[in-house]
Amino acid sequence: QVQLVESGGGLVQPGGSLRLSCAASGFTFSIYWMYWVRQAPGKGLEWVSAVHAGNGVTYYTDPVKGRFTISRDNAKNTVYLQMNSLKPEDTAVYYCAADRQFRLGSRTATDYWGQGIQVTVSS
Repeated sequence: QVQLVESGGGLVQPGGSLRLSCAASGFTFSIYWMYWVRQAPGKGLEWVSAVHAGNGVTYYTDPVKGRFTISRDNAKNTVYLQMNSLKPEDTAVYYCAADRQFRLGSRTATDYWGQGIQVTVSS
């Protein structure tokens, strides 16, 4: 069965850093775009970042540019999100997702989703 399991979340002070990991299994990881999507309390989904399966092309939403870095290790079937200079507005549940295509903003069109992990940025 397909599984996407996030780890590495938690509580951090403003200005601090966290690295999220997503371990994938049950599908051919190396041919899928991988995404990080977040949902803040009372708000809709926000597509944060994406990385192409093979050529290293990446996408970032404007609020996280220069602070977040997405990467993947196909040998480990794992995608990462390094989050630096964290702000309170980054507080959200972060979801790992997979899609054979590059498409943003469609929850039901995305192929696979993880369970989500909480990131809280607070003093």
